[in-house]
Amino acid sequence: MSLSKSGVAILGIFVADLAFRSGRMPAVGETIIGSGFAMGPGGKGSNQAVAAARAGVHVRFISKIGSDSFGDIAMATWTHEGIETHVGRSKDQPTGAAFIYVNDKNGENAIIVVPGAAGTISIADVEAVGDAIRGSAVFVTQLEQPTAAAQRGLEIARQANVITIFNPAPAEPFADAIYSLTDFITPNESEAAALTGLPVESVDDAKRAGDAFLKKGVGTALITLGEKGALLHTREQSVLVPAFNAGNVVETAGAGDAFNGGFAAALARGMDPLSATRFGCAAAGISVTRHGTAPAMPTLAEIDSLLAGS
Repeated sequence: MSLSKSGVAILGIFVADLAFRSGRMPAVGETIIGSGFAMGPGGKGSNQAVAAARAGVHVRFISKIGSDSFGDIAMATWTHEGIETHVGRSKDQPTGAAFIYVNDKNGENAIIVVPGAAGTISIADVEAVGDAIRGSAVFVTQLEQPTAAAQRGLEIARQANVITIFNPAPAEPFADAIYSLTDFITPNESEAAALTGLPVESVDDAKRAGDAFLKKGVGTALITLGEKGALLHTREQSVLVPAFNAGNVVETAGAGDAFNGGFAAALARGMDPLSATRFGCAAAGISVTRHGTAPAMPTLAEIDSLLAGS
């Protein structure tokens, strides 16, 4: 990594989160009364950008949005967080949106995402902003935008000796070539199981899934395990980093994004992977004590305080 490289570049999508809270999901054809509703900024890439920015690094965000009110919310969000944007605005495609069901008893969630304009991000779009990737210390992408665009971003980063983080969420099919472009793959339990074909219900299961990822060509498998923490798995070591208990869990949506954004920021600040994993776990531990996704992301001071007290 060149000393001239700094901060984090993230390719991903923005969606307007429409969160509904109730005690259960309705059955098909059924209407129930919910206990709450909120609208706010979301999308894995955008959430991770907010998380990384609040964790103290400069962030460059690459995406597409519509020329509509949800797109205006996106731009206002990034401006407020000090995020550098490389974002096209479509005139014929809407900004993405997400339906989020939140169980008001335990905070668990179920989500439907419609990427909108971000679903049209192309290889050419990514190449047009390649310098934003090349100038960063760390590059992050996911699978909510087209996989070809994600792969091209990883290729540009790899060619420029930029650290690459691939968050394979949602667990959609993608080219095997992506694995060899990935320094850190960061699936959760269900994503790791879907991609490897192995059950991931325990730490030992996660280690076996980690081995499968290593065989596919990734540098490090970093599997998030919810309340168990995160497994940092390489050919040389396999370390379970415990989760942080920062208070009562109210909503788990966005916890993975808090982890990925925090982890990327920590790497960009020069932390070693194990310390960066602890940093990401602390960020996630704080985020689940708050409502929403992007609004729940903690600041650097909050993360440092939790780490200091652990």
